Amino acid sequence: MHVPSLSLLFTSLLFPSLISSSPVQDPELVVQDVHRAINASRRNLGYLSCGTGNPMDDCWRCDPNWEKNRQRLADCAIGFGKNAIGGRDGKIYVVTDSSDNDVVNPKPGTLRHAVIQDEPLWIIFARDMTIRLKEELLMNSFKTIGGPCITIQYVTNIIIHGLNIHDCKQGGNAMVRDSPQHFGWRTISDGDGVSIFRGSHVWVDHNSLSNCNDGLVDAIHGSTAITISNNYMTHHDKVMLLGHSDSYTQDKNMQVTIAFNHFGEGLVQRMPRCRHGYFHVVNNDYTHWEMYAIGGSANPTINSQGNRFTAPNARFSKEVTKHEDAPESEWKSWNWRSEGDLMVNGAFFTPSGAGASSSYAKASSLGARPSSLVATITTNAGALSCKKGSRC
Repeated sequence: MHVPSLSLLFTSLLFPSLISSSPVQDPELVVQDVHRAINASRRNLGYLSCGTGNPMDDCWRCDPNWEKNRQRLADCAIGFGKNAIGGRDGKIYVVTDSSDNDVVNPKPGTLRHAVIQDEPLWIIFARDMTIRLKEELLMNSFKTIGGPCITIQYVTNIIIHGLNIHDCKQGGNAMVRDSPQHFGWRTISDGDGVSIFRGSHVWVDHNSLSNCNDGLVDAIHGSTAITISNNYMTHHDKVMLLGHSDSYTQDKNMQVTIAFNHFGEGLVQRMPRCRHGYFHVVNNDYTHWEMYAIGGSANPTINSQGNRFTAPNARFSKEVTKHEDAPESEWKSWNWRSEGDLMVNGAFFTPSGAGASSSYAKASSLGARPSSLVATITTNAGALSCKKGSRC
C-alpha cells in the first residue's frame, strides 16, 4: 500500500453501540442537503476560480492553505455517508515509521499503532511511504472478516482518503491487536482492499485501488450510511460487493452512494454487485468492463443516474446490468432504473420494476449532474498529489 506523504486517512469514534443499520428515514433530506452543497459550491466558483463541478472537491480543494485546515474535508462528504466525520474533532497523528514488525504490540509512530487508538485521530504521513502490512489492518475492531489491507468492523465515523491500495493478499490465521486493550486470533482473511463489516457512516474517497485478492471495496453484514466517491479502480475482477449473501436479510437496510468514481482499465465485473439494500450509482465514468458493470440479487433497489457507460468491443458484453441468481419472472419486479445515463459503444441497461420515483426514494442521495459532465467531474479520481502552499 503506497501512501502519499500528505494524504488524509481515517479515524473512528470507537463505540459499537453507536452503530445503526437503520436506513435514512427521510432520504429527501439527504438530497436537499446535497443540493445546498452544490449551490454553495457554485456560488464560490467565481471567487475561487478552480471549480470542477464536483461538489465534494470544490468544497475543500480550492484552498491553497488546505494543509492548515485538513479536518475541513470531513464537512465535504455528500450522499448516504455524509455524516462520516472521521477524526475531525481529534488530534492529528503523524505516521513517521513505515514498518509493521509487531502486529500485537505496534510501535508508536506506525500506522498500525495509530489506527488502534481509542480517541478520535486524523492520521497523516510525514513523507512518502510504502507500507507493507504483515496482517490485516484493523481499525479498533472486535471481530474481523476481511482483507489484509484495511478492515472497518463494528466501528462508525470512518474516512479513508488519499491512499494507493493494491496487491492485498489473502491472509491466514494470525494474532492481531485491534485496540490498546485487546488482541486476539483472527481467522483467514479474504484479501479485500477495504472491508466494511457492520460499519456505519463511512466515506471512502479519492483512493486508487487495484489488484487485490478479493474485492476492492466490500460492505457486508448490516453496514450502512456509506459513500464511495472519487476513487480510481483498475485491474481487478470482482470490484465491489455490497451485501453479504442472498440469505442475510439484515442487509435490507443498507444504503450506499457510489459517486464520481472512475472504473478504468482491466476491470471485469461488480461495479457494484448489490444485495437487498438501496444503492445510488451516480455520475461515475465506466470506461471498461469485461462481463458487466452493475449486478445484483435478492431484490436490491438500484438507482443509476447520470453515469457514462462505455461498453467493451466484445459483442456479448454490451449489457451494463446483470440480474443474478434469479429467473426473469422474479427479477422483473426488482426496482432498477437508468435515468440520464450516457450509453456509448452499444452499451445498454436492462431496467426492471416500477418506474415511479417513489420506488427509488431510499436509493436517492444526491442530485445527479448531466452525464455529459462526467469526464470533468471524475478527471481527478484516485489518490491526489497535494503540495503545501498550493491548491490540492
